[in-house]
Amino acid sequence: MDDGVEPVLLLATTDAETRSVIGAELRRRYGGDYEVVVCGDHAHARAVLEGLRRWSRQVALIIGCYGPHDRHGLHFLRRAYALHPSAKRAVAVIWGDFASTPEVFAAIAHGHAELLLLRPERPRDEEFHGTICDALDDWHLTQGIGFDAVRLIGEQRDERTHALRDTFGRNHIPVAFHHVGTPAANRLLADAGLADPDLPVVMLSFTSPPTTLVAPTDLEIAEAFGLMKPLSPEHVYDVVVVGAGPSGLAAAVYASSEGLSTLVIEQQAVGGQAGTSSLIRNYPGFSRGVSGAHLAFRAFHQAWMFGTDYSFMRPVESLGSDDGLHTVSMADGSLVRSRSIVIATGVDYRRLDVPELESLVGRGVYYGAAVAEAPSMTGEDVYVVGGGNSAGQAALHLARFARHVTLLVRGESLAASMSDYLIAQLEATRNVTLRYRTAVLGGRSDDGCLVGLTLGDPHGGDSEEVPAGGLFVLIGSLPRTSWLPAGIERDEAGFVRTGRQVTAAEDGGMRLPLETSIPGVFAVGDVRAGSIKRVATAVGDGATVIATLHGYLAAHPAPAPAP
Repeated sequence: MDDGVEPVLLLATTDAETRSVIGAELRRRYGGDYEVVVCGDHAHARAVLEGLRRWSRQVALIIGCYGPHDRHGLHFLRRAYALHPSAKRAVAVIWGDFASTPEVFAAIAHGHAELLLLRPERPRDEEFHGTICDALDDWHLTQGIGFDAVRLIGEQRDERTHALRDTFGRNHIPVAFHHVGTPAANRLLADAGLADPDLPVVMLSFTSPPTTLVAPTDLEIAEAFGLMKPLSPEHVYDVVVVGAGPSGLAAAVYASSEGLSTLVIEQQAVGGQAGTSSLIRNYPGFSRGVSGAHLAFRAFHQAWMFGTDYSFMRPVESLGSDDGLHTVSMADGSLVRSRSIVIATGVDYRRLDVPELESLVGRGVYYGAAVAEAPSMTGEDVYVVGGGNSAGQAALHLARFARHVTLLVRGESLAASMSDYLIAQLEATRNVTLRYRTAVLGGRSDDGCLVGLTLGDPHGGDSEEVPAGGLFVLIGSLPRTSWLPAGIERDEAGFVRTGRQVTAAEDGGMRLPLETSIPGVFAVGDVRAGSIKRVATAVGDGATVIATLHGYLAAHPAPAPAP
């Protein structure tokens, strides 16, 4: 939480002109909200960073330079990581110094810097400031600093409290967490007239008067937020999208922008698994990378502005039909009707087959959720299980807070399952270790929280006991298809078959691209059989399905309204 002391922006370079130009820009734009520190040599800058660390000062951004008059800025940024791993690191370059680009791009690829800044060459250089603002926005999001729209009081390691923190964070809802028993928590409970309430307690400070919810359900929270406008069973949508991950949001953007009445149903948070990624570096158009939460939230707003309706925190229970229309039934008894359905429910991470760890979910064991729980891992030894991009991104993000992060991989290498740029960054990060042919075989707890793990070869052999403050599991994928009827054809793993993959179409006809075995029901993204598990391909599915769906809607006109 913000303690009232301004975070620090630090610039260090031996290039006098660059130091003067960038230093002036930083002071002019950010001097009111941040303490701007400018250093003329790297040894001095390291000493300043060491002092800030001793004084527990937050450093939001560290800027080094690389060019003809400063050839040591990249080395400085690499060493700065150990002093303030949660700070964003940027390398500033001079426009036209193309000879320096190989070293700069190599440093970014290996994770020694995250941002590339072009030194301003004119007043009001908004490209320069846009890059810095994006970086500071990401930093604030991970630190949990900002307006406390929601105050959450609960146990630090409690599964329900963890789930709410994760949901609020992924939905871009500013939340302040107060551990029960602390002076701040006691003061808030006393002000609300609560003595020893059931936990967690959720306080909405933005309502008038403020709203206090004791151990609320998801539906109670959604209703208190005003997100739950009644869904009329008489209204007929052109498209109902089930799931607000990248594919579902893309489908909503294209459907609503093309004039189709659209509803998106999401039971938890926008973004799906992609929304939990701390930094996606290979999404086209985002050379600086973009967090999954930011990417998803922008798509959510985009569809909303085009007219998409949303229904949050209502789990979907079944898919049916009624008088030529498709129906979607939800856990609270509500029902919606639509001319077409887009299934975009994505996947869940596979569970570890370790019984003693199941009771520790939310108490040191987490499936995904690296972004939400990373600050609570400060100083801990943390383990990440998985070999895909999500696991690599989680390990790098956790390394900003944890004392040490170990990535556990069952196979012999990561080459077949993880992008090369992520492997290079993991290998270059000092407090990250890669362990191959290693699985979690057991765990230990103390007072109901994880304290240690048993690791060993998944194929048998010796095992070892290690201390662990956190375990993050990001392995495999289980399609979220349990709510679908038997008429939706799936492959052996449960993923939905579409298009030419369908072998037994309900009407016996040929299926349109991305159409399931039931006419007018489509599937996109990770839930679709044969999909490539990448954000860009999921977005492509969402865009493609609307073009296909137009053909289906044209052939199946909307029923005439009842007199």
